Amino acid sequence: MKTTHTLSLIATVLCLAGCAQLPTDAPGAPSPVTHPQTGASWGQALGAAAAASAVPAETVKIVSLPVVEEPAEAPKPIVRDDLQTDALPVDFQSAQAHADLWARIRAGLQLGDLSGPRVEKWEAYYGKRPDYVARMTERGGRYLFHIVEEVQRRQLPMELALLPFIESAFNPEAKSRVAASGMWQFMSATGKDFDLKQNLFRDDRRDVLASTRAALDYLEQLGRRYDGDWQLALAAYNWGMGNVDRAVKRAKAAGKEGRYEDLRMPTETADYVPKLQAIENLVREPERFGVILPLLANHPFFLSVRVDRDIDVELAAELAGLTPEVFRQFNPQMNKPVILAAATPQLLLPYDNAERFARNFAQHRGSFASWTAWQTPKTMKPADAAKQIGMSETELRAVNGIKGRMLIKGGSTLLVPRTAKRDHDVSEHLADSAQLALAPEQRQVRRTVKARKGDTLATIAKRHGLPVARVVEWNGGRAVHAKLKTGEAVTLMSPARAVAKAPPNAKTQAKAGKKTAARKPGTPRVAQGKPPVRRPAKPS
Repeated sequence: MKTTHTLSLIATVLCLAGCAQLPTDAPGAPSPVTHPQTGASWGQALGAAAAASAVPAETVKIVSLPVVEEPAEAPKPIVRDDLQTDALPVDFQSAQAHADLWARIRAGLQLGDLSGPRVEKWEAYYGKRPDYVARMTERGGRYLFHIVEEVQRRQLPMELALLPFIESAFNPEAKSRVAASGMWQFMSATGKDFDLKQNLFRDDRRDVLASTRAALDYLEQLGRRYDGDWQLALAAYNWGMGNVDRAVKRAKAAGKEGRYEDLRMPTETADYVPKLQAIENLVREPERFGVILPLLANHPFFLSVRVDRDIDVELAAELAGLTPEVFRQFNPQMNKPVILAAATPQLLLPYDNAERFARNFAQHRGSFASWTAWQTPKTMKPADAAKQIGMSETELRAVNGIKGRMLIKGGSTLLVPRTAKRDHDVSEHLADSAQLALAPEQRQVRRTVKARKGDTLATIAKRHGLPVARVVEWNGGRAVHAKLKTGEAVTLMSPARAVAKAPPNAKTQAKAGKKTAARKPGTPRVAQGKPPVRRPAKPS
């Protein structure tokens, strides 16, 4: 049987997004990709077709190849790096793809070597923990190819590609004690400065591609700020530009040059560059540390697969042939059990799983998502919101992270089950702006008042400054404007007041008086000075 093979430069729904791949003899590695008739790589075939066209190669959308016999197994599609629009299609058969990625990293190292006791301390630390280094480097192998590509494309020092080793041990879900998050450990405010979305549905600080782009943007900015002094730039990445600027100013005022080693810094920042130097030394000479680095080929580990509709995480994992746990390791930015097409530009999947997902996604018949978004029309109790949308309060609280004794503020977005009347994908605007705002629920105290002559529930509500609808609710839904009998009991609810503290006894008052008298007029109670700086700490 004959067929015409048609290739799209975006490989239908597959675009390159990824990072370093395991060696091609590892389980699940992609097989060599060649033209079934000529034996040339798909990349060569595509390049020849583009060269023969009068249209520039980068604008070619479809290339039709010669009619050939159907091979026993259909060849895998060529993919293109969607983060590098000028990149050639990936040819997994090429010698370049099978080069050693570690050698490529070593060749790009360009910063001056740092030495001293702090470097030696961290060399000893990693040398004593070969199992930890093995886990860290194996995990880093998923992402290093993409990071190396981006660092090289921007013409930055290759040392920056090693930063996630000391920031998060290459764990995209890492969270520090001061709430820095992701592989590159962004604080919330800094992440927003670099366009990392953080809302109800996703946290781009954990997104491998978005956080890498933001981190390298930030580092480029710091490199320019400190005129190419990357040690100062790295210190600022860890400690903040303001702190480094002040430390440089103090050092110069003391007659020093204001270099990294001249600064007075917190221990974490003083260790930051030495720790990176220790990692660099380990990559240069792993045998000196008794470490075996995993084999990393010079081609992608991940492909990105675009989806055009909302889909449950569990279904996406099933279509890709992965467990939900493994799927989330590749896509850690997802905050909820549903992936929103309007908010998530791509899913990251290993090569073979990406192919499988694309095929199964196209063939799937049935619903894709069992969840959608709903905005509360007013401030509500979780129980009331759950009743209105038709789910249990327990499930509503669990899926939306609502703790006890909290109210849901009006305009908040909740994740709710789809129904026949509520069966829509989430809009781009809501996917980008969705927030859940909560307020403490005040404990209510029941009290009774007597109706005056001519009173109605409406007049009583107005007199006591309460919402009419609530007064009606508290009194069994009676008519709001119906006249009440004089002296009739009306139920009202009001917030419980905090118990007043007992007044100090005479002895305590006398002591306080003596202290006040001893203090000179105008003397502050606490010595004035600059507030302590909160220095973010990031996991190693």
